[in-house]
Amino acid sequence: MALAIPALAESQAPEPQPGTTAIIGGVLWDGTADVARPNPGILIQNGTILRLGVAPAEVGAATVVLLEDDQFIMPGLFDLHAHYAVDLFGEGRVDDYTVNPVLFLANGVTSTFPAGEIDPDEARRGRARIASGEMPGPRIYSSGPYWGSARPGWSHEAMTPDSIRKEATYWALNGARGFKAKGIRPEQLEVLIDVAHAHGLTVTGHLDSGFRNSVNPRDAIYMGIDRIEHFMGGDAFVGTQSAYASLESFDLDDPETLDRIEAQTKLFVAQGAYFDATLSAYDYWAGKDAEVYDYWEDERGFLTPYARAEVESRLPRNPMGQFERIYYMKRRTIKLFYDFGGGDNISLGTDHPSWGEWWSGFGVHRELQSMVLAGLPNAAALRVGTINSARAFGVDERLGTIEQGKYADLIVIDGNPLEEITDTRRVTWVMIRGDGYYTEPLFESVRGKMGPASEADADGWKGNLRFGR
Repeated sequence: MALAIPALAESQAPEPQPGTTAIIGGVLWDGTADVARPNPGILIQNGTILRLGVAPAEVGAATVVLLEDDQFIMPGLFDLHAHYAVDLFGEGRVDDYTVNPVLFLANGVTSTFPAGEIDPDEARRGRARIASGEMPGPRIYSSGPYWGSARPGWSHEAMTPDSIRKEATYWALNGARGFKAKGIRPEQLEVLIDVAHAHGLTVTGHLDSGFRNSVNPRDAIYMGIDRIEHFMGGDAFVGTQSAYASLESFDLDDPETLDRIEAQTKLFVAQGAYFDATLSAYDYWAGKDAEVYDYWEDERGFLTPYARAEVESRLPRNPMGQFERIYYMKRRTIKLFYDFGGGDNISLGTDHPSWGEWWSGFGVHRELQSMVLAGLPNAAALRVGTINSARAFGVDERLGTIEQGKYADLIVIDGNPLEEITDTRRVTWVMIRGDGYYTEPLFESVRGKMGPASEADADGWKGNLRFGR
């Protein structure tokens, strides 16, 4: 499935070194500016960008990707809350590392962090299939299991700080690239962050307000946490009620509330923490804003016929009123976070463990659109999905922009998302680790393959049964 385009005639230039790829034509948004420019030519070898600036006459025998004048080149997208989990029967989640990786890649997502793995063994096998070339997929940075009550069987009494230190060290030494805390207590989180940083890993957290021995993101930032998910926290989130209750009842005409949001934003910036806002995640569960939650691809067509019938038998789902209110409030608060100086500290996470109606791979485009609808400039939203997220995960030296010496992870779009953000949906070609793929064949390779083929195979897709919950 890797791209093979005939080279330009040898008479045009001397041959470059073997194995190089030259991308010629189109317009380039390299992730460092607010505007795009004519592509100066990108020379790639062994998965790394050798240089920017190569004329057609210089490429010789290289594999050449010739783009139309108006095709748009940008860095690959980075999803820091990329669920590979699905729950097709309403009977518990399982991880899918067969179809989901291809859907992420075909949507231009070249790097992912699952932010908590339901089945770490299956996640490891999926990463191995990609690494061996058995199947295409994005970079998948292992998170290992959840840390906190989100992990089935978690016991706060058993997970003492010493127990967490021992287990976190095990995962750090066995391939985890970051940790995800959800439903964790303060003394547990402090140790988790300490172990992670000792091994060069990042920690992200779905936290709360301090209510019922939870952790307010304000306090987690002082502990040194790297990313905060969903709720920015701070003094506007009071410890006498949940973060959900605080957020949905915000009075953003109240100067004191605005002052508290500004103070928390400045804390993020001062401490170098990132806010993974997951704007679009909540409306999957609620009213589904028609401007964002439409289809440009038959997403349910990736289900097997049997699984599709099962999924559609439970649609439509009843909307959750609280999540509807939170969805629109989060739009307003992310704009405040941006206006108060936090634009460089926003990262991208989709956070959609799928029930088969929508897939996480497509969710990155809904998240970017939600940010623009919230009032962020298009270029700022694109940075959120590229260089900001790479920095938030500590891999920006090699990812997040198109520059000399960085890995050759990039996408080509028919359109211009700096002008119309929904053009990110129109990815036609993607390069990961220097290998190029047309997106339509990627989609076709997994169409009709998600889920069991028949009732006889269904039990393995029911997490509660499969894992004995």
